[in-house]
Amino acid sequence: MTVMITGLYAALLVLLSLVLAGLVGATRARKKTISLGDGGDAELLEAMRRHANLVEYVPFALILMALLEINGGSSTLLHSLGGVLLVSRLIHPFGIRANDVNRLPRLIGTLGSFGVLIVAAGVLIWGYFG
Repeated sequence: MTVMITGLYAALLVLLSLVLAGLVGATRARKKTISLGDGGDAELLEAMRRHANLVEYVPFALILMALLEINGGSSTLLHSLGGVLLVSRLIHPFGIRANDVNRLPRLIGTLGSFGVLIVAAGVLIWGYFG
């Protein structure tokens, strides 16, 4: 069994991760004196958290999606999960601000990402017990 659908979303999300990592590097290069960590700089902290947040959640979602695909999950379900995850992760970075937690893009990105994790985990658990 192949995991072509999950592979598509993994590839797209890796490209997003590279963009976010590049933005961290560009911010660090502009600051010139902060080699490691954020040095107390809010702009660098925001860039780092935008990337780190993606890295914290996307691997779990992709693992769950791959398991669903391996176990015969429908392409409609997989594309729905992958599409919501991709859009959520594209929107989420626009809501990351060091001094403002209540930003709509952050909420939408978080709810979409958590929704994907919950649905995928639920389908896998249901498949085992159901």
